[in-house]
Amino acid sequence: MAENEAGVAEQEQGQEQAQAHAQEFEYPVKVEAVGPAAKKVTVEIPRDRITAKLEEQFKDVRRQAAIPGFRVGHAPRKLIEKRFSEEVKDQVRGALVQESYKQALEKNKLLVIGEPEFENPDGIKLPEEGSLSYSFNVEVAPDITLPDMTNVKVKKPKITISEQNIDQAMANLREQQGVLVPIEDRGVEAGDYIIADVHVKVDGNVVAHQHDAQLVARPGRVADIQVDDLGAQLVGAKGGDTRSINAKAADTHPGVQIRGKDVIIEVAVKDIKKLELAEIDQAFLEDLGFEDRHGLRVALREQMEEKINEDIQQAMREQVNRFLLDNTTLEVPAKLSVSQTQRVVERRAMDLLRRGIPRQRVEANIERLRAGAQEEAIRELKLFFILQMIAKDSDVEVSEGELNGAVAMLAAQGDHRPEKLKREMEKDGSLSSLYVQMREQKAVDIILQKAQVEEVEMTPQEGQAAAAPASEDNIHQPA
Repeated sequence: MAENEAGVAEQEQGQEQAQAHAQEFEYPVKVEAVGPAAKKVTVEIPRDRITAKLEEQFKDVRRQAAIPGFRVGHAPRKLIEKRFSEEVKDQVRGALVQESYKQALEKNKLLVIGEPEFENPDGIKLPEEGSLSYSFNVEVAPDITLPDMTNVKVKKPKITISEQNIDQAMANLREQQGVLVPIEDRGVEAGDYIIADVHVKVDGNVVAHQHDAQLVARPGRVADIQVDDLGAQLVGAKGGDTRSINAKAADTHPGVQIRGKDVIIEVAVKDIKKLELAEIDQAFLEDLGFEDRHGLRVALREQMEEKINEDIQQAMREQVNRFLLDNTTLEVPAKLSVSQTQRVVERRAMDLLRRGIPRQRVEANIERLRAGAQEEAIRELKLFFILQMIAKDSDVEVSEGELNGAVAMLAAQGDHRPEKLKREMEKDGSLSSLYVQMREQKAVDIILQKAQVEEVEMTPQEGQAAAAPASEDNIHQPA
């Protein structure tokens, strides 16, 4: 027992000495620029460092190895080396590369984006003699020269809600609360809801299909393919009829076999339904908790004002974003990784969630959000670096309470428990996206506080359009 305890103590002491040695040792590193925000890093692991690490590892293995015929910790060194040579060398190689790689980044203040690309990774092996050198290329956070932000000019939409706007809100409410009624005595008319079997063909072959799909006879998407004349193509069709629609799939279509190709969409109509608008009678009002139409109109106005104030703030933030993008000098990596494109998708999705779009709808349209994401990735990446620098310089942080509050709002929109939603967001990475977005908004709001603001008249529709960033894909819900 005492011998084992002494062995453990010796092992712990050896590990502490090794850690101290690792902290003191500096690897020779060479950093070269190989493009916009891209570096080639060459690291040398000297022979004496390799020898020292091998010695440490063999000692550690000897202390723990159980070799028949020998007490634990007392097998001959030569035997240990013979039995465990390859395993020890592989462990030492991995440890040294990891240690030197981390030090190379930290010592040279390289903020790496994405994964490094090692030159000849299979050739990174411990040599029998001499030093080990390896190289890797990385995309890094670019050098940024921020503009003078003392003269930022922002136009603040001044929006007046008219009675006509409230009338439209009432009409929208009637549509949302409407009932779908089966139609049997006529063909499809504009705005009808249709249940149909959909088959997508390329060169006469079915490459995708969906049974019992719900379509609306108006411009929309079928099988993730935009069909601008969908309503016109379906008008007049009756149950049992099949309509063939010529269309072209986008280059970003999720289906590889469809992507960028001319297709024929066959829509076999099964059922037709018409939307009957809800009547705003006394029973309807009471069911919503109002005594009369006036109370409902007041509530709709308050809801619209709250939404418009959010849109105004977003429109002003977007103007600041555009100013920063137009006036900030920086070069971004020439090659954008998949993870960076995914980050754009996550930002778009989070923005839509925070605007009140139900989570289920956002998730159902994730491929539509992905369409165009690559093209917008450079813009988003530039803005990310700029706002992170401003946030850092201004000591902007998001507290745990603020983050929990935002999660609670998202949970309320989707009828979820906040703690459960937070756990889900932690797992899928959207919680960190939310944190980053909130931090960036705080950074933009600091600039807005000092900006020169000019009020301009706008309609509610113009205000919403001004608030939408260039990278946002609109998600339309069939009414």
